[in-house]
Amino acid sequence: MEKVIVILGQTAVGKTSMSIKLAKALNSEIINGDAMQVYKEFNILTDKITNQKQENIPHHLLNIKSIKENYNVDEYQHNIRKIIKQLNQKNIIPIVVGGTGLYIKAALYDYTFLKENISNIEMEKLYQDKTNDELYEMLLKIDKEAALKIHKNNRRRVIRALSIYKETGQTKTEILTNQKHELIYDALIIGLYLDKEQINQQIDKRIDEMFKNNVIEEVKNNITDSTASKAIGYQEISKYLKNELSLDETISLMKIHTHQYAKRQKTFFKNQFADMIWIKNDENALNTILKIINDKWFCK
Repeated sequence: MEKVIVILGQTAVGKTSMSIKLAKALNSEIINGDAMQVYKEFNILTDKITNQKQENIPHHLLNIKSIKENYNVDEYQHNIRKIIKQLNQKNIIPIVVGGTGLYIKAALYDYTFLKENISNIEMEKLYQDKTNDELYEMLLKIDKEAALKIHKNNRRRVIRALSIYKETGQTKTEILTNQKHELIYDALIIGLYLDKEQINQQIDKRIDEMFKNNVIEEVKNNITDSTASKAIGYQEISKYLKNELSLDETISLMKIHTHQYAKRQKTFFKNQFADMIWIKNDENALNTILKIINDKWFCK
């Protein structure tokens, strides 16, 4: 199996600096695991590592999209798996670092996306002569378990489930059931953590620095309605630019929403990555991680 090291953790826990230290120690390369850092234009808003701080270590899947483009977990899965394969062929164990849990879970596990080969408009045309009740009855007969999870008036989701069966010959439930949610790599997943008070302080400090570095101007010059607009802080600053929020309110909201996001991250990691090894990000963390890596792969 191909090898990969993963550094996860809440925002502002110190994942980026740890990945640089590890990459230097292992002569490795880094793969971005943050959904928003794929965008070229948002550097301050996403607290993206600068070229100088990269210390000449190759970084992959960083700055690969314009904010005018959409990017999703399906595309990320395809991209990262290709890079992991290429680096392993060079005897390099890549280091995936980031906090977008869903993206990293999709990359590492046997996660299958339920794709449709026809557009939403085309799907609607196929069933335009059917009422919501008729469509729901069709789904109940084909895939009762999926139907019971969807409201009958949610026409789009009902049609999507019907279309999956039409195109694949398998129900949505059958496809999801066949996924074992197992790792497809020989992966070492490290979860960095700090005490709650430390994380909160780091988050507040980071956001204060964003405003000192003129994050408002960055957003003002890069207005978008793509998936890049989901970056924390974009909506808050957009409201400030429309005079809907004061500067103090904007900063306060960004801090509140980032604290909330950090809590969601912690919950997701604990629930979704059973094999994760948690390590406090203190002065001993690097040596602890290097020992774990050595014991896992080089002392057998």
